[in-house]
Amino acid sequence: MAAWHEKTAHEISSAVRGKQVSAVEVATSFLDRIAAVDGNVDAYTQVWPEYALAQAQAVDAKIARGEDPGILSGAPIGIKEVICTEQGYTTCSSKILEGYQSPYDATIIKKLAAAGAVFLGKLNMDEFAMGSSTENSAIKTTKNPWNLKCVPGGSSGGSAAAVSADMCTISLGSDTGGSIRQPACLCGCVGVKPTYGRVSRFGLVAFASSLDQIGPFSKDVEDAALALNVLCGKDPMDATSADLPVPDFTQALTGDIKGLRLGMPKQCFTEALGAEMREKVMAAIEVLKKQGAEVVEVSLPALDYALAVYYIICTAEASANLARFDGVRYGFRHPEAKDVREMYVKTKSAAFGPEVQRRIMLGTYVLSSGYYDAYYLKAQKVRRLIKEDFDRAFTQCDAIVTPTSPTPAFEFGSKTADPLEMYLSDIYTIATNLATLPGLSLPCGLCASGLPAGVQFMTKPFDESTLLRVAHCYEKNSGITLGKPPIA
Repeated sequence: MAAWHEKTAHEISSAVRGKQVSAVEVATSFLDRIAAVDGNVDAYTQVWPEYALAQAQAVDAKIARGEDPGILSGAPIGIKEVICTEQGYTTCSSKILEGYQSPYDATIIKKLAAAGAVFLGKLNMDEFAMGSSTENSAIKTTKNPWNLKCVPGGSSGGSAAAVSADMCTISLGSDTGGSIRQPACLCGCVGVKPTYGRVSRFGLVAFASSLDQIGPFSKDVEDAALALNVLCGKDPMDATSADLPVPDFTQALTGDIKGLRLGMPKQCFTEALGAEMREKVMAAIEVLKKQGAEVVEVSLPALDYALAVYYIICTAEASANLARFDGVRYGFRHPEAKDVREMYVKTKSAAFGPEVQRRIMLGTYVLSSGYYDAYYLKAQKVRRLIKEDFDRAFTQCDAIVTPTSPTPAFEFGSKTADPLEMYLSDIYTIATNLATLPGLSLPCGLCASGLPAGVQFMTKPFDESTLLRVAHCYEKNSGITLGKPPIA
């Protein structure tokens, strides 16, 4: 039998509930795995061995008493640094929140704990979730387990790398413009961005409030469905969470997609797409055609403006949201300021990294007097056009398929000198957030370099069931197994 750290969450939960293994044994296996390989990968910013073992003991005690420990009983989980937890620190991988301890748990942390999950620690990210490579973290640089010279993607790079390297079975990320799906693609795991409002954002440190959404990384689609069963639902602490029933997403994993219409947007299959990624995604589409899906071409003409719209809206919202980090109430304060104005300037200059500073300045500019109508208001109007394009496309198809990333993982430093080139890493993912759709990335093979490729599916709002159904069908019929990344 393989080591427990190589198992999926549903395998672990079943074994723990069936008393084939204790939750403590499982947690120990994962903690040993972290100790063995995270020195190379650097996915974790904090590891909580005592806390994890105490949670595991509580699960075992429930089972011994004949109680139901929950559907994720004993499943080890990693948490992105942007999600508030009473345990440990919540730093957003930024110097400005160094040592900050949250006085409360995010709603999703409470839900996972009630489902029997075991928390291993916090995972690295681009500072305040701003980036596509996790090179913007103020704490450390996370490496891609498939090639330690390459980035894991971002902003949830630590979350993707940890799942890929068997250092947790499910991890939590946040997705503002692709920050779950793009690193899932680059690290060879499953990543889901639920519909905006499907999962509570209470306890998620805000980057861009109209775009942010929490979602899971997992080793397979069944684990993603299991995680969504726990994460989704109305939360009275989050006014933007949707008051809609949550189906049992595992019931969607039928393997049957006969008659399902799959839309291919012509704007996503241009020369901007790398040849290898095109080949892998087209092969994935052929697999789904053989399973009975009908493929139709759809058009999303406003997609050409999505990148510009996204970087106006997200920076504007970041400028407003990050104003609270001023060195007054909590977090870092520069020790050498002579007055209040100097404290603000020195604190933010010293404690925010260059990418965060860039986005705050861009956002402040587009919201400023004389430029609001020309930039922010116009961007919101074009966002509506993008949403309407998707609405029209979904009258012709049930799901849309695109690449997740234009290229596989790239080497460290190769895009840091050109912010626009870095921003283009998310060219296929940002429209999903702008249109408030659910999206999922899953592996579709290895490139010649040995790095993973990923295919992305999107469906109508709140139709995660169809999203998981298509992804599961592909996963079961593709014949593709990536194997394990070549780390110690």
